[in-house]
Amino acid sequence: MKKRKQILIPVIVILAMIIFFWLVMGGKGQLTDTIKVKVKEGEFKITVTTSGELEAKNSEDIYGPDGLRNVRIWQTKIDDIVSDGTVVDSGDWVATLDRTELSNRIKDQELELEQLETQYTKTKLDTTLELRNLRDELINLNYNLEEKRITLDNSKFEPPATIRQAEIDLDKAQRAYDQSVKNYKLKLEKAEATMQDVTTQLAKAQRKMDEMVDVLKEFTIFAPKSGMVIYKRGWDGRKQGIGAQISAWDNVVATLPNLTSMITKTYVNEIDISKVKTGQSVEVGIDAFPDKKFTGQVTQVANIGEQMKNSNAKVFEVMIEINEFDSVMRPAMTTKNIILTDIIDSALYVPIECIHSDDSVSYVVKGTSRQQVIIGKSNDNEIIIRAGLEKDDEIYLNPPEGFKELRLVRLDDGVIEKIKNADELLKHKKEMKNDDKNKLMEKPPKGLQPGMEKRKGK
Repeated sequence: MKKRKQILIPVIVILAMIIFFWLVMGGKGQLTDTIKVKVKEGEFKITVTTSGELEAKNSEDIYGPDGLRNVRIWQTKIDDIVSDGTVVDSGDWVATLDRTELSNRIKDQELELEQLETQYTKTKLDTTLELRNLRDELINLNYNLEEKRITLDNSKFEPPATIRQAEIDLDKAQRAYDQSVKNYKLKLEKAEATMQDVTTQLAKAQRKMDEMVDVLKEFTIFAPKSGMVIYKRGWDGRKQGIGAQISAWDNVVATLPNLTSMITKTYVNEIDISKVKTGQSVEVGIDAFPDKKFTGQVTQVANIGEQMKNSNAKVFEVMIEINEFDSVMRPAMTTKNIILTDIIDSALYVPIECIHSDDSVSYVVKGTSRQQVIIGKSNDNEIIIRAGLEKDDEIYLNPPEGFKELRLVRLDDGVIEKIKNADELLKHKKEMKNDDKNKLMEKPPKGLQPGMEKRKGK
């Protein structure tokens, strides 16, 4: 019995492997079965699909202190801020900025202010003492002048020489008094100027101190009105939360968006940007709510492209305004935007996968041959057939193996020539239309510039 079991087990394993490989190969053969599709006819929509991000069309900025440049603070960081998306009322606390640098400046300014106050007091005492000494000197000189005058009056009966001496002494005393009066006036003016200078320095330092204190109060930021606080994005696209730098030239801390009017900002690659124009309709979906659909309109298309990060692809910024309002919309939500760039009322079209190419010839696999076709515009999934197929023709979506060896059925030269002529005619009409526009811009018709004919006549 043991020997039989030892023999049966390997046999069962081998049989199981054979059955497994047979099923796999059979399944693989079924997966590679060809699939046919029919040529459809009807309205053909050409779209460009992009991803975007919701933004508020209008928003109010929450600013930091206005006087940062006045106190020579060029940058400061956000020390604390409410969470992104917090709903606040008017006057609610929003953020606090780092006070370290300005607080140190205020301490230095306090020391300077104390020094100037001391200098003011010292200068005031010095000038007071000096002017008082000068006034005392004037009083003494006035007394001396009076004595000389009395001496002269008493010498009228003295010899002429004595009288003359008394006159000289009186004249000297008068001159000394007059000089002291002039000196006092000059000293007084100098003292007033010195006090004015010290007072100005003190007032300037005090004003600077008051300005710093006022700016420091603004380091605590409150909401100017009710709304949802959304972090501002920096030049690198990152949200400016705790630790972000606020500059004296751009002191926006956060924004309060108006959520009743939303836009989505998206980027279109350089291949498709020529299809996108302002005014085109857009179907907008929100990734977070796939069951909700909105409509929109292209409002702005950038003229200059930019390079995506970590990529060589060039893209153009496109703004889409959303027509409807829904409370589920929030800034920074990801959107899927289907921009309707063109509608062709009636056209034949097939899946893009049906189209194959051999050198410059496009073809589909139909029956037991390859049928040459002339293709037209396409969207993300389908492409227009301008010639080579009819409505309800069956062609291969997944052609059989070796289809490249099938016979190629070429189109009649007359059909190809007819389509080429139609293309050239359309191109010529567009060029003529563009030329007319350029001429209109270069030389406006008469009447658009009043007085132009008169100037030419002169």
